[in-house]
Amino acid sequence: MNSSNTSNSPLPILVLYYSRHGATRKLAELIAQGIDSIPGCEARLRTVPAISTVTEATESTIPDTGAPYVELQDLEQCAGLALGSPTRFGNMASAMKYFWDGTTTQWLAGTLAGKPACVFTSTGSIHGGQESTLMSMMTPLLHHGMLIMGLPYTLPELMTTNSGGTPYGASHWSGMNGNHPISTESRVLAIAQGKRLAEIALKLTSA
Repeated sequence: MNSSNTSNSPLPILVLYYSRHGATRKLAELIAQGIDSIPGCEARLRTVPAISTVTEATESTIPDTGAPYVELQDLEQCAGLALGSPTRFGNMASAMKYFWDGTTTQWLAGTLAGKPACVFTSTGSIHGGQESTLMSMMTPLLHHGMLIMGLPYTLPELMTTNSGGTPYGASHWSGMNGNHPISTESRVLAIAQGKRLAEIALKLTSA
């Protein structure tokens, strides 16, 4: 692995997301909560700017609210990655894909190879493409050589939630305007996903 923890500083786990109405950001914060609950790990929340229809970034260099924009050095420094995006017709949002399309240098260098990763999403409709969006985000991570982890069915909430949550990663049915609250089951699953990612990152780093 490229990341090692040779000091007493906590392992940085990157939680990278894109959110328009706030639902995906809330999931990111719950995953970060799970990461921070594991001693020796620390969540690093980052986002990406919106882009225009001609695929140019349209936001200022510093976001008005929320997490800072991700920098390529965040990929180099992280010991693990949680990646989240709302669905766009069953795919990740273009702003998130635009970011990953610019990581060829990191791919060539193997910056992320061997690091654990997971994915999460929110959708406006209950059958709005949660699983296909999660799998679309896995594709660039697999090309980067990351170790993809999901959610095991040993978590009972995975069998009972009716608004989100899949073995591919945490998810949430947010409603068309992002106004549906995250269910108790989805909250539990998001926090559990963060914990699992941090625990695996610790084990891989110590190994």
